[in-house]
Amino acid sequence: MIVEARTYVLHPGQVARFMQLMAEGGIDIEKRHLGGLLGFYSTEFGSINKVLHMWAFVSHDDRTRRRQSLYADPQWQAFVPTVLPLIRDMTNEILVPAPFSPPIALANGDDVGGMVSTSTDVRT
Repeated sequence: MIVEARTYVLHPGQVARFMQLMAEGGIDIEKRHLGGLLGFYSTEFGSINKVLHMWAFVSHDDRTRRRQSLYADPQWQAFVPTVLPLIRDMTNEILVPAPFSPPIALANGDDVGGMVSTSTDVRT
């Protein structure tokens, strides 16, 4: 199991607009392809104008396959230009759970790679 953490720093004042666009359709397209949404957040204190979203995958290969499927979707290709101008900077990190990390349970029942995975085995 791996977790992809994506952080976007938005231009000042654009968080509400970004979240609105995602809620109106972007997140549904992503969830259809990526599956394991762990959370979608914005910052309130500290470093502001940030949006963070985290996705669970069975493996790096699973992530690659699912991301390629998303990028090939014509709906996603049409959606991206609506949010891209709102984003100033993007960071993408792959998080690998420690052996003692608690299992990940997806809150909405989405599956990860055809199953709800609770593996903390870093070799998968």
